[in-house]
This record gives sequence, C-alpha cells and structure tokens, in this order.
Amino acid sequence: MTPAMSRPMRRQPASPGATNVAIIGAGRGGTALMEIFADDPLVQIVGVAEVDPHAPGVGLAEQLGIPVTHDYRELLDMERVDLIIDVSGNAEVWQALQDFHRMGVTVIGGASAKFMWELIEARIRATAEIEKTLAKYQSLYQLYVKEASAAVTEERTRIACEIHDGLVQSLAGVNFKLDLCQQLLRKNVKAALATIKETKAQLKLAIQEARQVIFNLRPLHYDKMELIPALTNYFKSYETNTHITTHFTVTGDEGMLFPRTKIFLFRIIQEALSNVEKHARAKRVSIRLDIGAERLQVTILDDGIGFDMDTVLRDPEKWDHFGIKGILERARLVGGEGRIESKKGHGTKVVVEVPLMERSKTKERPYGEN
Repeated sequence: MTPAMSRPMRRQPASPGATNVAIIGAGRGGTALMEIFADDPLVQIVGVAEVDPHAPGVGLAEQLGIPVTHDYRELLDMERVDLIIDVSGNAEVWQALQDFHRMGVTVIGGASAKFMWELIEARIRATAEIEKTLAKYQSLYQLYVKEASAAVTEERTRIACEIHDGLVQSLAGVNFKLDLCQQLLRKNVKAALATIKETKAQLKLAIQEARQVIFNLRPLHYDKMELIPALTNYFKSYETNTHITTHFTVTGDEGMLFPRTKIFLFRIIQEALSNVEKHARAKRVSIRLDIGAERLQVTILDDGIGFDMDTVLRDPEKWDHFGIKGILERARLVGGEGRIESKKGHGTKVVVEVPLMERSKTKERPYGEN
C-alpha cells in the first residue's frame, strides 16, 4: 500500500472524451496507476484484472467502483477499452498481449509499463511528502501565532502595570502636592514654597518615568535599529533606578542580526533584568553578548539569592512568577532556545542561544509581519 492510500479517495466523473483504460495486475503497479488515474477526469478505468483476492489494489478498485475480474482475457473482450496496461509481471500474460491486436486499442506492458508506474509511484510519494511537510509547517505557524499573541499580551500587561505602579502613582502624588500648595498659599507661604520645591522634584521623577516607559515601548531607534546603544542606555537607567551594578560586554557585529531578532533579544534581556530586580536581591549583574557567524549567545549572570529550579519547574505559578516562561518563549519565537540555571544562595544564570543565517542568503520579512 502506498502513502497516498492513507487519504480518502474519490472517483472523479470522466469527461465525454475520456480514455478508457483496463489494468492487468493490482499489486504495487496497479495500485499506483489507480491512485493517480482516479483523480484524472480524462481517464476512465473500466476494469482491473487480478488473480490474488488479497492484492492491495483489489480493495482500492472496489472502493472506487471499478469492476474486478480474475481473468485478464475478459478485459480484452470489452467493447469500450482504448488502452490496456499490464503491470502483472507475468511473462505468459505479456506474451499473450503481444499477440493481441485490435483496431483502436493500445497495449503497454513489460519494461515500459514498469517504468510508467514507478514514475507514478514516485509522484505519489512526493505528493504525500509535500502534504506532510505542509502540515508540519502549518502546525509550526499556528504555534508561532499562538506564542506571539501570548507574548504581545504579556508585554501589554507588563507595560500597563509599569505605568500604573510608577508613572500614575507619581502623577497622583504631584496632584496631591499641588492641592496642598493651594491650601498653604493662604496660610503659610514659606511652607507652600517648600512644597512647590518638593513637587517639582517629584514631577521631574515622573518625567523620567514617562521617558522610561516610552523607551521601553520603543527601545531601538527604528531608523537605524541599533541594539548595542539601546542596551547601553537601558543598563545605565537600570543601574540608576535599581542600584544594581551592571557590567556589559559584547563581541561581534550586530549588523549580523535582523531587526526583529534585535527587538526580541532586547526584550529577553529586559525581562531577565526585571526578574533580577524583583526576586534576586542581587548587588551585581553581568550581561555578555557574543555574536558569531553562525549563532549569537547572551548570558545574564547575577549574584543574588537564587532559587531551587526543581521546585519552580514543578509549579506553573512559580514558573510564570519568576519570568522563566516569557524568556523561553521569546527565545523560541526567533528560532533559538534558552536555559536557566540557579541554586539557592548561588545566583541565577540565563543563557539564550539563537542560530544565525547569512543575511545575503536570507530575505527577511518586514518587522511587524507574521
């Protein structure tokens, strides 16, 4: 049975000028011929001859509604037959067919018939392989869309929390201070001036937070898509806000990277450092980016309290809480993989590796296309 037998087959109605074909032999060759001719409206299989009732093509012929006979000579006597194909491999049958002559009937057998059905079998196998490959990539595409959608939702939630917990709270505080100033101006001008000074300082912080939110939304300069300067600026801001010392080293040329890879890489590093700030109680974190000809690797290492990986891996809530899921998903979305190593009291190490292809050989889709 050939690969195409795994899909349901349907006998196509023949066209008025169809060629009437009779097939002798329902083994591999006959089965291959029936499978390909069944989808061809210009061919009508009028009969199949096979002495073995268990041959694979017998069941297929019955499924397609093709008459089956045990005696091939019955096919020779049929009135409406234009072409007889012998793929039985029986020397006596082929000898008899060579002596058969009737006006308007063509006989194919021997090496010619074998070559024909081998070509057809190869086509069937190739078609089945194409269908299998298409199904595989369709599944991968659906997984990509699902994970990309989840990553976008997660990013929106993170930014919303960042605005609510930071910028909105600062602006609310400024508003409260201004209300207080308004009251103090009538009673105590000196106190009002002091409050105005505090309000200005608080407003300055709010402006810095607003700039940070905008930077987080668009970390790279979209005209140049420069990753290294964006990371350098981010680390300076991170160090100022968290008081965690950061050390950044880079090797290689970021020109090897596609813009989409740069953005996902920035988000991975951002997520990892956010986890350091929230959970690690670290004093120092190092980030190393190595860009080679065939792959890039980013390593993020902190000197924090660490955690028990086995416990986190067994608990989906902790898996999300420690931000591991987001890092690994983003790595997969650019065709890479990530791993996290941690032990209590020994800090945490995040490693992300992404294979690279030569840009001259790969045409990238514009950023934003799925």
